[in-house]
Amino acid sequence: MNPGLVMYEEEFRKISGICDRLMRDAGAKVVFLVDKNGQLISASGASQNLDTTSLASLTAGNVAAMGGLAKLIGENEFPSQFHEGERESIHMSIVGGKVVLVVIFDARSSLGLVRLRVKKASEELARVFEQLSRRQSTPGVRSPLAEITDDDIDNLFSA
Repeated sequence: MNPGLVMYEEEFRKISGICDRLMRDAGAKVVFLVDKNGQLISASGASQNLDTTSLASLTAGNVAAMGGLAKLIGENEFPSQFHEGERESIHMSIVGGKVVLVVIFDARSSLGLVRLRVKKASEELARVFEQLSRRQSTPGVRSPLAEITDDDIDNLFSA
């Protein structure tokens, strides 16, 4: 996401619904959506035992590092990555060049099923983010944060 992009409740509900459905359809344990700056956008599944802040930051770092490796061999980026562990595996996919879709799964699922379901979810998410970008660039549509002044922020922290 770019720094000026504001998430509206309507789009957030759509994104959360897509992540929830992906988790169920792929037989995943957890599905995260993270922006490329390392901010968690959405989490579905058994995330209560995970450090989601660290996971989001490390995901963004991993994507950035792999992007550097891709450029060294003449690629723009690696749109998806897969890391297989003894008990759990992680599939990461860049969606619309803006966010990273992370799926954590175990032996109850398969890489093939995860990739198939991620493909559909990625297309849906890309449409939501495109809609959000259009909404932000529509003349006359102001950010809900545009009315906040430096004085408002100072007053908030001085009280």
